[in-house]
Amino acid sequence: MQMLLLCMAVALCGCDEKPVFQNTDLTGLDYARDFALTDHNGKPRSLADFKGRAVLVFFGYTQCPDVCPTTMAEMAAVMRQLGKQADDLQVLFITLDPARDSQQLLSQYVPAFDRRFLGLYGDAAATAKVAKEFKVFCQKVPGKDPANYTIDHTAGSYVFDRQGRVRLFVRHGQGPAPIVHDIKLLLQ
Repeated sequence: MQMLLLCMAVALCGCDEKPVFQNTDLTGLDYARDFALTDHNGKPRSLADFKGRAVLVFFGYTQCPDVCPTTMAEMAAVMRQLGKQADDLQVLFITLDPARDSQQLLSQYVPAFDRRFLGLYGDAAATAKVAKEFKVFCQKVPGKDPANYTIDHTAGSYVFDRQGRVRLFVRHGQGPAPIVHDIKLLLQ
């Protein structure tokens, strides 16, 4: 009996335990693989630029009245709660409004939440391409004034591991604790 228990214990030690995420596990997904955009400093960027760090990607626009600023504030809280580990996480804000979100506007808006955050933009074609690659819903909603429109869009974020593989989908508005939990698992 003792030999059987010993054999079972040895066998179980060899098992790799899969992390238990609090957000939606997307491990193995075959989309959301990359992008080719420009950051708010004017530097061309792709996912490979951040290899070795976890990456959180959020799609939005600077004139969003609710979801975007609350998500960015939530990500700033995540960075604070991660402490020194925050240096191993890159938050990227990809604009869905290239007509209004200029490099200058993104360079003011995005780092206002955390100086380490980067805003990314492209022309209309590049924006449509990356939204399609990430399966992000976005639709312009006209206002009374043609210049004053909103954009309905996916309100969650994608998280990539240090090797650049998509791992998680983070729901909007859940607070920083489950995000911090999952980022810490990815940074181990």
